[in-house]
Amino acid sequence: MTAASSTKAAETKTKRAGARKEAFAAAGFLAPSYALLAVFVLVPLVAAFVVSLQQTDGFGAGEFVGAANYARLVDDPLFWRALINTLLFTALVTPLSMLFGLIAAVLLNSALPARPLWRSLVILPMAVSGVATGLIGILVFDQNSGVLNNLIGFLGLPAIDWQSSPGPAFASIVIATVWWRTGLNMLIYLAGLQGLGPDLYEAARLDGANAFQRFRNVTVPLLGPTSFFLLVLNVIYSFQVFDLVFVLTGGGPGGATSVLVTYAYETGFVTRDQGYAASIGMVLFLFALTFAAAQWRASRTKDLVE
Repeated sequence: MTAASSTKAAETKTKRAGARKEAFAAAGFLAPSYALLAVFVLVPLVAAFVVSLQQTDGFGAGEFVGAANYARLVDDPLFWRALINTLLFTALVTPLSMLFGLIAAVLLNSALPARPLWRSLVILPMAVSGVATGLIGILVFDQNSGVLNNLIGFLGLPAIDWQSSPGPAFASIVIATVWWRTGLNMLIYLAGLQGLGPDLYEAARLDGANAFQRFRNVTVPLLGPTSFFLLVLNVIYSFQVFDLVFVLTGGGPGGATSVLVTYAYETGFVTRDQGYAASIGMVLFLFALTFAAAQWRASRTKDLVE
């Protein structure tokens, strides 16, 4: 073997040893995260699936019933109503909160007077828990003494039955959630806007594009990855909504605002049918997982085409 070959072989061996060390170091840094993910996500998920195959009230050993709980879902009108409410809630809250968040981010990224104050006011709901937001919603939407009905009465208009009518009750949840979630969307959109360079805007301005055209043809396309992230995040959050609905309406009136999580809660902890409640949870998980996978695949395909 020549000296050059020996040197090359030694360099290759050194590189492989360095790559192995880097792999071990990376595994060491990632191990705590994977351990926490397994303990707090994977193990509960597997346990929930096992419970969904049983008939149990949560006390003692359950009776294995296979897919019987999932078969019950097909003929359960309360489940389908909760599913439709969840889908409708998601279809309303997600685009509205993203739209308002984007508008607020664009305004607060411009030369708006007192920007720090306005940013704080928009972000403030993020510091409030869902339960506290629901309590604030009760103060606003209470049909007897709420702020909103008092204002409507002051204007000489008839009061709205926010708690006893299905439509207004559902609308109150949507409004409260949009108010709560706009700050998060604004914050992430604002971070995305501040990462955009001014060159494209200057070029568009020189080409004669007005403010709306720059927003439509420059800002919106460049914020595509941010919008994709927020879309997935908002949809998953909407599918998991519970605390605000539970505090504000309790799923009423007559199940008009019941969503999948509140229905699973009532089934599991009120009627103590925890096997059936676990099957509802697994269906909810599959919906969220399917949507996230479909959006990821669509985004990846679009990136490859472009």
